[in-house]
Amino acid sequence: MYSLLKTILFRFSPERAHYITTYLTILVSKIPIVNVLFRSLYKFEDSQLEREVWGLQFKNPVGLAAGFDKDGKYIQAMSLLGFGFIELGTVTPRPQIGNPKPRLFRLTEDEAIINRMGFNNEGVDFLVNQLKSLKKGDLIIGGNIGKNKETPNDEAYKDYLICFERLYPYVDYFVVNISSPNTPGLRSLQEKEPLRKILSALVSKRKQESIQRPILLKIAPDLTEGQLEDVIEVVEEQGIDGIIATNTTIKRSPLQSDATQVQEIGNGGLSGRPIQELSTQILKSIHSKTSLPLIGVGGIDSEKAAMQKIQAGASLIQVYSGLVYQGPGLIKRIKKGLVQTS
Repeated sequence: MYSLLKTILFRFSPERAHYITTYLTILVSKIPIVNVLFRSLYKFEDSQLEREVWGLQFKNPVGLAAGFDKDGKYIQAMSLLGFGFIELGTVTPRPQIGNPKPRLFRLTEDEAIINRMGFNNEGVDFLVNQLKSLKKGDLIIGGNIGKNKETPNDEAYKDYLICFERLYPYVDYFVVNISSPNTPGLRSLQEKEPLRKILSALVSKRKQESIQRPILLKIAPDLTEGQLEDVIEVVEEQGIDGIIATNTTIKRSPLQSDATQVQEIGNGGLSGRPIQELSTQILKSIHSKTSLPLIGVGGIDSEKAAMQKIQAGASLIQVYSGLVYQGPGLIKRIKKGLVQTS
């Protein structure tokens, strides 16, 4: 069924196709009979899939990565697909429109995506209002936080603090995004001192709260071994709870797509199948250096790819680009595969 829908969707620009897909999913979620049918079609739960990480009870380890739902508009609709958790964002203190369009591109030969969205979102107050009215049940919600483009890096910690404070009562865990390649200078925040400043501010604020929400750091796949060791040192020093490996890459290999086409697309983060091996290697390297729980993300488009992330050290996994090419049935197939191999 999805192959037919994909043929239609791929006639539209990637960003328009995204909004068509989310609109249709919301429509389905609001029709009771279709809602029930949709749930039965994609439902697959098994006690072997349950995970306890950071004191949180995940009904399964497969999550929706940040970037799909930045403003909390599609939580109920996407929960129909059987995710164990959904990560919202990246959200910034103030609304921002992101980078000029076009800013989202398909590389169909590679089953990959290049994006330079630029943290387009409606701001943290909008997301808070969405979450206030949410009946989430046992669904785990993460909040992925960032800084506004115009905020200088030496004041970035203030933006992260604003998002952290506003979202604190409404999400189950936080992700500090300093690894997107689409906000100028953002990745330099992965250096030891800027990173320490941001994480220290968040941990200090958390100590004032009665509930200690987990704080995770999402890193780029383009770090050198030395940079990776520095990041882990700061993360452990500050008492951060885990790492998400990885964000998109600025590399453009290995790709089968026409080199001229790729060059014409220009800047942006590459995700999908070509990043699968790179992100898994980074994950494996982190796992060898720390005992912190890890979330594996990057190029998961099959049961095999999901299992590779878990074998590399991931406690949980996330998908996004794989949904574009494989469709919503991917989540159920992964969960079945994990049970069969456990």
